[in-house]
Amino acid sequence: MIFDKLNKFDIVFDSPEVDCPPVFSSGDVVSGRVVLELSGESRVDSLKLHAEGFAKVHWTESRSAGSSTAYTQNYSDEVEYLNRREVLLQADNGEVTVLPAGRHEFPFSFQLPEETLVTSFEGKHGSIRYWVKVKLHRPWYTVKKIKKEFTVIEPIDINTPAFLAPQAGTKDKMARAWYRNFGQVSVTAKIDRKGYTPGEVIPVFAEFDNATSRSIVPKAYITQTQTFIARGTMKQKHSVVATLCGDIVGTRCRETWHGRAIKIPPVGPSILQCRIIKVEYMLKVCVDVPGTSKLCLELPLVIGTIPLHPFGSRTSSVSSQYSVNLEWLRLAIPEQPEPPPDYSSVVTEEQAEQCNNAVVLQPAEDLSGILERPLQAFVQEFRFRPPPVYSEIDPNPQPLSMRPRCMTC
Repeated sequence: MIFDKLNKFDIVFDSPEVDCPPVFSSGDVVSGRVVLELSGESRVDSLKLHAEGFAKVHWTESRSAGSSTAYTQNYSDEVEYLNRREVLLQADNGEVTVLPAGRHEFPFSFQLPEETLVTSFEGKHGSIRYWVKVKLHRPWYTVKKIKKEFTVIEPIDINTPAFLAPQAGTKDKMARAWYRNFGQVSVTAKIDRKGYTPGEVIPVFAEFDNATSRSIVPKAYITQTQTFIARGTMKQKHSVVATLCGDIVGTRCRETWHGRAIKIPPVGPSILQCRIIKVEYMLKVCVDVPGTSKLCLELPLVIGTIPLHPFGSRTSSVSSQYSVNLEWLRLAIPEQPEPPPDYSSVVTEEQAEQCNNAVVLQPAEDLSGILERPLQAFVQEFRFRPPPVYSEIDPNPQPLSMRPRCMTC
């Protein structure tokens, strides 16, 4: 057996901060060095670098072809975003290069494509990853390989007209159980804009009109939907990442929310430009009516990376005071966080039935979590903070003059 004189083989990225891995976006230059430490003189044929970036999805589904026949159907697809090659060491005449004992560093540098890339992502049925792979070829040795991932975060600036536009809607339904009508319940809600960043607070302005003969419970949720697409088929994973519960509204009464606050936890940004992977967010303002299906009003959200400029907003929103930067990437949570409520508590029965018809979900899939491994290439210890613990007690009680009032009064 030949004694291997290679003591260290590593890839080190250049970073402005010593203890912070770098983050890149489209058009940026990725630079670093490959480090070799040799205990003795070594002969090297070549040292080659390959930078790659892919979005990939994959899942399987069981199919039945008869009473006693079953098979597994595979779904997969990929999109390439980066493919760069560079030779770091190789003699022009094809001969070997003799390196003396000691430490050797081979710098590298390449530019990411100018066209828009997609933010790094780790999900249940797919991922978006970028990495650098280096191969060391030596006579009489097997090829030595090393691979290191790096993070790409494509900026989403919420200071654009589309993301600053207010979102509002109204929805009502007749509360029924079996063949009995309990009356009509309606929800009207508004938020000051569509775009937010992690850590911001969304003031929710809403009115709940309870014309039924039963008490109702108003709630608000921030939900995340991961969509994976392959061969014309979709696979989705739903999560509830933040909750807000209001006061019970009695029969024939009305309640108004004058900017009730729901905080966005440190979730990953929206992904809307990838052909096979999408990450979308929604604010759902719902009403629980005992004995009948829920009423839910949906307002779309976009989670960005560039916070609201203090002088760029057309509103004087309270939420603008809570803008944050990419510091959310370094946040961590306790080892045993409080789980958010089940997704089934947010979605109406009609929506659930439509979703089951349109999207095939695995049996007993857990819908209560958030991203399994978001941006792990950037900070391996990064984990999402849990949403606020569910509580029937409002942490921000309203003055008596703003409490629910009965319509009959």
